[in-house]
Amino acid sequence: MDNFNYNKTKMKISINWLKDYIKLEESPEAIGDILTQAGLEVEGIEKFEAVPGGLKGLVIGKILTCAKHPNADKLSVTTVDIGDGEATPIVCGAPNVAEGQKVIVATVGAMLYPAPDESFKIKKAKIRGEVSEGMICAEDEIGMGTGHDGIMVLDTDMPVGTPAAQYFNLQADYVFEIGLTPNRSDATSHIGTARDLKAVMGHEIQWPSVDAFKIDNTDRKIEVVVENTEACPRYSGVTISGVTISESPDWLKQKLLSIGLAPINNLVDITNFVLHEAGQPLHAFDADLIKGNKVVVKTLPEGATFITLDEKERKLKARDLMICDGEGNGMCIAGIFGGIKSGVTNATKNVFLESAYFSADYVRKTAMAHGLKTDASFRFERGTDPNATVFALKRAAMLIKELCGGTISSEIVDIYPNEIKEWDVDVKYKNVDRLIGKKLDHELIIKILESLDFKIAKKTADGFKAIVPTYRVEVTREADIIEEILRIYGFNNVEIPEFFSADFLSEFPEVDREKLQFRTAEMLVSQGFYEIMANSLTKPSYASSLKELDEDKNVIILNKLSEDLGVLRQTLLFSGLEAIAYNVNRKQKNLKFFEFGNTYFKKENDYDAHERLTIFMTGDVEGESWRNKARQLEFHDLSSVVRKILNKFNISKFASRPVQQSAYEYGLEAVVNDKAIVTFGMISETVTSANGVSQNVLFADFDWEFLLKNSRKKIVYEEISKFPEVQRDLSLVIDKSVSFEEIRKVAEKTERKLLKEINVFDVYIGDRIGEDKKAYALKFLLQDQYKTLNDKAIDKTMSRLMRSFEEELGAIIRK
Repeated sequence: MDNFNYNKTKMKISINWLKDYIKLEESPEAIGDILTQAGLEVEGIEKFEAVPGGLKGLVIGKILTCAKHPNADKLSVTTVDIGDGEATPIVCGAPNVAEGQKVIVATVGAMLYPAPDESFKIKKAKIRGEVSEGMICAEDEIGMGTGHDGIMVLDTDMPVGTPAAQYFNLQADYVFEIGLTPNRSDATSHIGTARDLKAVMGHEIQWPSVDAFKIDNTDRKIEVVVENTEACPRYSGVTISGVTISESPDWLKQKLLSIGLAPINNLVDITNFVLHEAGQPLHAFDADLIKGNKVVVKTLPEGATFITLDEKERKLKARDLMICDGEGNGMCIAGIFGGIKSGVTNATKNVFLESAYFSADYVRKTAMAHGLKTDASFRFERGTDPNATVFALKRAAMLIKELCGGTISSEIVDIYPNEIKEWDVDVKYKNVDRLIGKKLDHELIIKILESLDFKIAKKTADGFKAIVPTYRVEVTREADIIEEILRIYGFNNVEIPEFFSADFLSEFPEVDREKLQFRTAEMLVSQGFYEIMANSLTKPSYASSLKELDEDKNVIILNKLSEDLGVLRQTLLFSGLEAIAYNVNRKQKNLKFFEFGNTYFKKENDYDAHERLTIFMTGDVEGESWRNKARQLEFHDLSSVVRKILNKFNISKFASRPVQQSAYEYGLEAVVNDKAIVTFGMISETVTSANGVSQNVLFADFDWEFLLKNSRKKIVYEEISKFPEVQRDLSLVIDKSVSFEEIRKVAEKTERKLLKEINVFDVYIGDRIGEDKKAYALKFLLQDQYKTLNDKAIDKTMSRLMRSFEEELGAIIRK
């Protein structure tokens, strides 16, 4: 059955599950290293507990006495033996508590997790005047069920004090997150992973046996016809009658939960279990819904409609392979996704179980065309083993019979007109040595390949033929065989030569400052800016006009030509204002300038220079015309340019804070590691008018040296999500003193995973909300990298955000 699990570049493998097939005594870290060295890169190891907290601090206890609480009708006062030799007093509110019972007791200090987002610690307390030093637990309070009618009463011979985890047979598990490369289709399962461990460690694999499979009767035959054998080279199926759909047993649920799959019911869980066990996708149909008792594998006409399990109607392509019934109705998109009208439900009694080998090309193109990615398509797209269909079918059928009841009521249908056989690849020892970079013993080479289930034929002094098993669909060339040898031999076992050229190892190439400056200038020019080159000599009085500047730090020219050119500039602001004043006085009012230049400062016994990039914008965005009214440049026009420059230098994450410099009417500083890398905003009217400019001027001042240093940073790429973005709007009223930056920080702290972007699209200040208040209309962009967001997840996220705004910013949410 198809199960939504969209994290397709990652694969989760449970150690406890692996141990069902191969002997493992090493630590999780050691096993992870072995897998990584063999080419299955373990990107993380997580501890998995079937019950949160692993029932730590919970023990079996025996109730010694039980009496009514003197001050509460619905409470009882008990004493409990928890194995420490004392009679522990516990107040209990369960109606079924009684003397002599064996129960689960949470001792003082234990943590309970009654719900995924809830937890509480057991403390010594007084309840209505009676001391209580623990808690007698119901099954829902410890995560072992949903019942809350009363406490759990145990029927066990285990002694008091026995840990509850031991009673419930809870075993901690460790789960590997493996970054699976596209060529390793053979490793998309626990047995596939065990194969690599077998090759490296020499331990044999214990395959699950299907020898006991038997056909009970042939009362429910379903005919199968494969019209398109190119798209479906092999199709296997069997019928199971009289099944009962119910909850899966704990062992099966724990297997699926450990790798992040939610149990559904016993039949669906079995198909998912076999998929992740052996790597063979299965699909279960309700046999009573297969019209004509016939399954036809074919394509349908272009534009035909089909409703999938997610209740979406999809228009099919002529190339989409479908599983149809005897009347030609689509029941499933082959190898990808089932239909809503033929799937297993709680009412299902009879099942037709499919195990097929579908063409990777057909599945890949159909999955891409419809934007569907499932566990099944993930494997079929990469290539499954055509000779594993019947094994997986028998394995699942036996489990269904065991866990769901019923009888196997047909022969196995196995349509396989053109058998796919193993293929051979010629391998030369000299090429093995050349590509690996080390001469390996010939017997070692053969041993490694045989440990990977390759057969060896026609051995000579020069080489041999390697016969490739059908589950290794990506191994087709000699280089592929050599890669297999190397990954099992170990990359780390190939010594680095004593002498080799090192020019390609350079990790920090020299920054080409001129090229970076040219590219930045080119970008600004493309947006209508003009470059200015002002004189570094300027008026000494400029240093006294701003409190951030210091006349004592002026670098004075000894042979100055005039007083107006007597010192080196401490800022590029005034030279830019001079250029603006010159142009405005000549009727050129719409101006966009930029300048690269140095600023200079006198130190105690030395001088200092800093490289800066400045941007000036003034006037209108563009001149008035019959199409557009003139619009004056605003702060956000400058902010957009600033962000483009920072993005060009790979600076996407930075804090911002209000600018405090006297030159600005208002503005912001972009801050990295508490260092202002650019200051930008509206220049104070006092400053502009003092320098002969009568219109607003926007100004940005970059630390160019910082940008050059950060140009060495690696560009980080991430895969574009295949799943849609969701937008939600929110209006809130806050104090005028609260900045948007504070709102953004609270939002990002509250929701780190799903929140991709937050923007303001409207601001209101007026009498309707109070003099000291302002209203922000915010747009939130939410997206999950691995699945489509549903309304429940979206509403939960927005509720958390609203609660954080109310609690941390005193916001009033407008509804």
